[in-house]
Amino acid sequence: MLVMGFVMLVLGVIGIFLPVMPTAVFLILAAWFFGRSSPALERRLLENPRFGGMLRNWRDHGAIPRRAKLFAVAGIAAGYVLSIIAYEPGLPMALAILAMMSAVAAWIVTRPES
Repeated sequence: MLVMGFVMLVLGVIGIFLPVMPTAVFLILAAWFFGRSSPALERRLLENPRFGGMLRNWRDHGAIPRRAKLFAVAGIAAGYVLSIIAYEPGLPMALAILAMMSAVAAWIVTRPES
């Protein structure tokens, strides 16, 4: 669990610099893994001035900030369009991908806001 916490933390830090890679998801996972292996490291993440509030809101309320929701849904939409252009799937596959991505976007939008 500790190793996975560090792996997720590294991926989250990489996501800060790469616009196509999410940061929040990996930091949430890092906090989860650290919570089960090192309470001190979990506490450091939760007390981080930049990400601590977001992590506590997610942990306590399942809340996602409105700005994060907008970026997530825009990223999902862009990913769908790019995948259709790049891979040219048939209609059934394109609809299946659309259904899955729409379900994820709907789930994100319905989370409470911080």
